[in-house]
Amino acid sequence: MSTGTTGTAAVWGRVQQQDFRGRVRGSLLGGAIGDALGAGVAGLTLEEIRAAHGVDGVADFVPVHGRRGAVTAVTQLTLFTVDGLIRAQVRRDTGAWHPPTDVHRAHLRWAATQSAWGPDERRRDNGWLAKEEWLYTRRAPTRECLVGFGDATMGTLAVPKNPAARDSAALTRSAPFGLLVGWEPQLVLQLAVECAAHTHGHASAQLAAGAFAVLVHGLARGETLDGSVQHALGLLADRPGSEQVSDALRQALGSVRQGIPGPALIEALGDTDSAEEVLAVALYCALVGEDIRHGLRLAVNHSGPSAATGAVCGALLGALHGETALPPAWLAELEGRSTLLELSDDFAMEMTQGPALHSPAAVAPGWLARYPRD
Repeated sequence: MSTGTTGTAAVWGRVQQQDFRGRVRGSLLGGAIGDALGAGVAGLTLEEIRAAHGVDGVADFVPVHGRRGAVTAVTQLTLFTVDGLIRAQVRRDTGAWHPPTDVHRAHLRWAATQSAWGPDERRRDNGWLAKEEWLYTRRAPTRECLVGFGDATMGTLAVPKNPAARDSAALTRSAPFGLLVGWEPQLVLQLAVECAAHTHGHASAQLAAGAFAVLVHGLARGETLDGSVQHALGLLADRPGSEQVSDALRQALGSVRQGIPGPALIEALGDTDSAEEVLAVALYCALVGEDIRHGLRLAVNHSGPSAATGAVCGALLGALHGETALPPAWLAELEGRSTLLELSDDFAMEMTQGPALHSPAAVAPGWLARYPRD
């Protein structure tokens, strides 16, 4: 595959397009499954999880938010990240090219879903995703995200929103940046870092988001997980303030050789919601999981933030193995599956066949209705 630095110069064969679409679907659906699996035990200690679900912990979706398979704000924000990245590509035809701005605008559309009763038909910029009524519900959004997207001012690296925030809410929405496979890894890292600053000011939160995006990027390009980690460590080495994130990644790698995977090894990597600890736990579970089901069960059965670690682990494993490796029973019950599939396929189509949808020479009106330029 011949690629340029921004994805617009890619030449894709049919098999390559199918593989890429499978990895995009795998990452977005896998992240949502992990989110939903963890949501059912969110806020519980390991002892409380075992008391409710047996010594092996939770092994399947449990009812939360009124149903089995319900997702949280983690998945909602990830969907809008994808929407923003598609809009950035579409708007490029107009000469406007600043993806952080387009992603920020998309997240402001998410913020509207957290306070409105339903879609505002008067908003010309909504596109199709912000018209999905099921998204208009609060699913445990963090204070940092509500504050960060509470007004139209965009946080930047120089002046970030929530300057001290280092929780995982910017990390967990950042897998889609890694699906920009036509971009160079250092640009993927930079974009994820800049978009993390929209809500999070701490370097560890920003660089954990960037490292996660680089991991997904390597997997979406067909690399191994271990190779992707080494690549991320190499890129982090040049970034000020990266020590905590780099140390967390190395500890996850080192834990693989320390014995049978389980909660003790997981909690030794961290049981807080700090971005670097969530990334370390999710990475470790992805590395040692025998398959996606086993990896995700490891990722949610501990005393830490189960929805966050489950979502990050699921996005990694889904990008690594593709959609066909996802457990069918979990997919069948996953909230919003049709929306996730539709958005995944739109993203893959935009990245592989964008010029056929919008260019100076050709415009597909239906596409611009879905992803308005304004």
